[in-house]
Amino acid sequence: MDVLFGRDKKEQPEPVKARVTGKIPTWLQGILLRNGPGRHTVGETRYNHWFDGLALLHSFTIRDGEVYYRSKYLRSDTYNANIEANRIVVSEFGTMAYPDPCKNIFSKAFSYLSHTIPDFTDNCLINIMKCGEDFYATTETNYFRKINPQTLETLEKVDYRKYVAVNLATAHPHYDAAGNVLNIGTAIVDKGKTKYVLFKIPATVPEDRMKGKSPLKRTEVLCSIASRSLLSPSYYHSFGVTENYIVFLEQPFNMDILKMATAYIRGTSWASCLAFHKEEKTYIHIIDRRTGKPVPTKFYTDPMVVFHHVNAYEEDSCLLFDVIAYEDSSLYESFYLANLNQDIKENFKFTSVPTLRRFAVPLCTDKDAELGSNLIKLASTTARALKENDDQVYCQPELLYEGLELPRINYAYNGKRYRYVFAAKVEWSPIPTKILKYDVLTKSALQWGEDDCWLAEPLFVPTPGAENEDDGIILSVVISSDPQKPPFLLILDAKSFTEQARAYVDVEVHLDLHGLFIPDTDFDSGKQAPSQEVRDGASNCHVV
Repeated sequence: MDVLFGRDKKEQPEPVKARVTGKIPTWLQGILLRNGPGRHTVGETRYNHWFDGLALLHSFTIRDGEVYYRSKYLRSDTYNANIEANRIVVSEFGTMAYPDPCKNIFSKAFSYLSHTIPDFTDNCLINIMKCGEDFYATTETNYFRKINPQTLETLEKVDYRKYVAVNLATAHPHYDAAGNVLNIGTAIVDKGKTKYVLFKIPATVPEDRMKGKSPLKRTEVLCSIASRSLLSPSYYHSFGVTENYIVFLEQPFNMDILKMATAYIRGTSWASCLAFHKEEKTYIHIIDRRTGKPVPTKFYTDPMVVFHHVNAYEEDSCLLFDVIAYEDSSLYESFYLANLNQDIKENFKFTSVPTLRRFAVPLCTDKDAELGSNLIKLASTTARALKENDDQVYCQPELLYEGLELPRINYAYNGKRYRYVFAAKVEWSPIPTKILKYDVLTKSALQWGEDDCWLAEPLFVPTPGAENEDDGIILSVVISSDPQKPPFLLILDAKSFTEQARAYVDVEVHLDLHGLFIPDTDFDSGKQAPSQEVRDGASNCHVV
């Protein structure tokens, strides 16, 4: 297990040609660009948590049936500072960095002071975001880094706080049909209030494009929601959107701000300041995108932890949303490297299995309905919304499927009624050994797996001119726990979930988190075509 998680991976900055078996669809042209932790030691120091590792970008460029692989560490300020010092000097969420013991007392005192109100890391290791015509590596702090998706070069550092007052923001933004980016962040004790801020980065307008002006400068706040606690805001990883509404879950998985402010002095990590409160409710906030105001009805459900929203849509005056939910916060605990370096299959068992749950909330509540009555009359779901006193509604979900994570959909159906979820199947541990296609209509599933293989998040790419929701292919990066099996890019037919092709690479490939596919059509005509760029000087990959 140490080979997969704890061992530092070498970057491969120059493109390497893969060996392709099977047949890649001729229409599939572009770059699969992904992000995740690749290095967990610097000098004699080591990160505590897998999510703390230094960001390693990697890509598979697909053109004319050929595939080229490359990887490169994100040259963040965090990376550069650590490498220069040959030790971890920038704190991550699960690892607190401390000053050099050789520093004098004044330097140490300054370090303690600076960590009281910390300047968070720019180690953007979670996802890739498209904003206007640019691409960014993202994490959950206020920083993100512009990158070149073709060369993986690290470009400028961007601070959300220059455009919107947030200290934290999700790495899972949404995109609407107009090209606007929607996201949510937390403003910690801003003007005496802690709040969740929903904001929009508008699509690039022609005059800005001509002037080289970033759309970030036109960022606007859509809505602010006051945190239920000034000093213990909710942690969240994603949110949901429909055509007219935004879904935000204020879950009882809270960050203790006072503990975070004193964590450095107390010798603990910021992660230790997160706590799940199983006795508290999960509050469901529904925000009307047209007015920027929350729906007045107070919706809530049982305590749970959600990392990934799947999709949401409106149906007959109701809003339905699907999430992957846990009954506790044990998922985060399981990714401490001390746990992953053991025989995880023998020693680790889920205390809470990730479950696909469907919630339904009424957008218009019947004031004359009896207390305890179900306000959901849809035939399409068994989810319930029970009326209570004081304009409160208790929501009971429909349980759709157990044992899946890292969900993706055909994004053309985002915010709309949909049918298929593509996800990683997880059984005895949070590490996926299969990927699946789940049909929310028929409640049936197709799976793909292979012995000794660990599969990344399955990403759907639609066929040009697709008529059906599952017309397209699935891309997943596959790593084997058997050192004799080289890593490969798996290409499946999304409809039948059968293998179309795979592209083997004879270099180290790391387990990643999230990413996106960039079709060739998304690149400006003035930029060098990905296929030409990777072919210049590319080496061949020979697999034994």
